[in-house]
Amino acid sequence: MANPGYGKRSAPDQLQRTKHDFTHLPPREAAIAAYLDRLPEGADISVKTLARTLPYGQCALRTALNRLQNAGHLRRGRERLESEGTGTRWITRSWFSRTARDDTWWASFARGDTPDPPPKQTRSRAHILLAALGRRTPSLSLSAADCADLAPLLTEWYARGATDDTILRALSDGLPSPIHHPAALLRRRLTDKLPPEPAPTPPHRTLECANCGLPGRPEALPGGMCRACRGEQTLRETLGPLPTPSVRARAEEIRAAMSARKNTTTPVRDPRPAR
Repeated sequence: MANPGYGKRSAPDQLQRTKHDFTHLPPREAAIAAYLDRLPEGADISVKTLARTLPYGQCALRTALNRLQNAGHLRRGRERLESEGTGTRWITRSWFSRTARDDTWWASFARGDTPDPPPKQTRSRAHILLAALGRRTPSLSLSAADCADLAPLLTEWYARGATDDTILRALSDGLPSPIHHPAALLRRRLTDKLPPEPAPTPPHRTLECANCGLPGRPEALPGGMCRACRGEQTLRETLGPLPTPSVRARAEEIRAAMSARKNTTTPVRDPRPAR
């Protein structure tokens, strides 16, 4: 596994896994793609780590990963994260998609137009918190059936960014006495005190060339590689350097302009009276 926050990230909205997912790839690339597909989120998929696990050298793996990018299964880049504790920082990302994507889809993903996968295990987290309420506040003790019934309401709180402490205060502060029906009271509070939906914030992502690491807009990285690494000439390379006579003529124009400006400069008179 990579350090927390790094490693493999699965692209959203993928099709269900089948035995035909990578049959369009060469055998080596298909085997590597199938291996990456089964790795968990956050797994280290760097070339060096893969070389210690798979029967391929680093050069072969680097070539295979570039081909996976070109086929639309992989993109590498950076993403900006913001948090109250650490502030703003850019981290390296490697996004893998079992379903092959074209350049247009990856460009939309980089802009944040494609939704991220929903949070996992929020229902289990909600069930645990509701079951623990009775230990914190005995008058709010719930049965297993009550926890299962109320958990979907609490899941929506997590989806809107609420923390466990926020939820516990909302459910247990200012309780009436006595409480005859704790499940009914909690249902009312979970419904009436539901926090507003957070304003959507687009992600800050940049993609990088698989070969040289040059960052750029998705449109400038077709197949995950910059135009220079794909062997395409830039405008400057197409036009070529200026011919020597043109360079000399331009230099003469600049020197003539500087000389004319120097000759037209008015000399500064000494304000002191002559003796």
